[in-house]
Amino acid sequence: MVVDGPTRLSFRAVGSLALQATQAAMATGIRPGDRVAIWAPNSWEWIVAALGALGAGAWLVPVNTRFKGEEAAYVLDRVDATALFTVTGFLDTDYPELLRAVSPGLRCLERLVMLAGSDDDGARAFDEFLDEGRRVGESAARSQIAAVRSDDVADVIFTSGTTGHPKGVMLEHGASIRGYDEWARRFGLREGDRYLIVNPFFHCFGYKAGWMACLQQGATAYPLATLDVERVLTLVETERISALPGPPTLFLALLDAASGRDLRSLRTGFVGASTVAPELLRRIREDLPFERLTTGYGLTESTALVSITAADGDAERIAYWNGGYPLDGVEVAIVDDEGGALPDETPGEIMVRGFNVMCGYYNDPAATAQAITDDGWLHTGDIGMRRATGELRISDRKKDIYISGGFNVSPAEVENLLLGFEAIAQVAVIGVPDARLGEVGAAFVVARPDASLCADDVREWARAHMANFKVPRVVELVDELPLNSTGKVMKHVLRARVAGP
Repeated sequence: MVVDGPTRLSFRAVGSLALQATQAAMATGIRPGDRVAIWAPNSWEWIVAALGALGAGAWLVPVNTRFKGEEAAYVLDRVDATALFTVTGFLDTDYPELLRAVSPGLRCLERLVMLAGSDDDGARAFDEFLDEGRRVGESAARSQIAAVRSDDVADVIFTSGTTGHPKGVMLEHGASIRGYDEWARRFGLREGDRYLIVNPFFHCFGYKAGWMACLQQGATAYPLATLDVERVLTLVETERISALPGPPTLFLALLDAASGRDLRSLRTGFVGASTVAPELLRRIREDLPFERLTTGYGLTESTALVSITAADGDAERIAYWNGGYPLDGVEVAIVDDEGGALPDETPGEIMVRGFNVMCGYYNDPAATAQAITDDGWLHTGDIGMRRATGELRISDRKKDIYISGGFNVSPAEVENLLLGFEAIAQVAVIGVPDARLGEVGAAFVVARPDASLCADDVREWARAHMANFKVPRVVELVDELPLNSTGKVMKHVLRARVAGP
């Protein structure tokens, strides 16, 4: 079932609403292969809208709720989304207005459905959308659902890219269902569990490892729109939450605020979306009542699944061999720069092959060919090693991407956005360590000769034009950037500069 504030939906009710949403999607002209986007926070309406679109054979396109108008418009235009489910009022934001301000010609604005809030330009409310389903019979909707194949594309999930533009990763229904059934079992999710989903639905962590895994295993999903630690603690106490995955920032906040709270119901936890320090794992085990605690490794291009740690491992082993063991049907290889296999416990690029590998990047065959070899191996861009026992360690990222508070951030994308600020001539962005968020952005900025610019100006402009997790927390004005002989920025020099002597 799904519990969202005062709304409590049984599994039967979720199934009935999903069928109704499929009927409505078909009635409003959504067809197999159409791209249907959702730009909204976690809620029961999000789940129902997603199931309706998927049932109609559409490709779901989740959009990051922290995006500004330009960022969301790029994604929606890139996939030529035919419909958009969205909200107004979340974090004091009017999403439709953001889109109309920057890209009023988007096709999805012609088929706009409000999951919450209202829109003055004629968008349907969600209940009005569901009522449209009466024009399509249940048998027709069930036939359409049955026609969806396991190797059909289920969704296009955008991931940060080193080129400066996000790329749409196409994932299959069958890979998601198979992979997250095994993930849930290794995580320890079981029938009757009460699962608090703080991870956002626009990411596989909240969507596939969240409410979808709950439907598969018979667990109750509790979607949470924002990470509010007091709300988390209250729900754990009042609803007897038993399953709680999340990024390290969630568990650090719980440890700081848990004194005097009744958290005995917590049984299984998963620390994901970033590397995890042994000390944090020890503190979770000592101060929180989890019987099982796991972490794992994945990337969007692998359906966000590769491997997961054993629940009974000690803190040092889990933290060091942080990838854990590959899922059944997933091969992992460690290779050198020429693609040659490396011996056990020798670092190299992690390559992945199996049912979990994406179909490719949406409308980008060149990038797909670069990412996946002719014999099906996915270049992860991550550096790691394996033990003879099969355990995997992720030690570094070959790409520049860093992870801030659980969100992947592409320095190239942030640089491109910052260059839209007319006072900036050049900029380079790197990830630097941060005690609370894991990593944050550091921007090295060269101002235009005639510009008057300070660090606060850069941060203020960034906050207005990009998602909060992308905003550089460190800004340094420099006369020039360190360049190599080919004119490329030497980011290792900038990293050493931040690290100090």
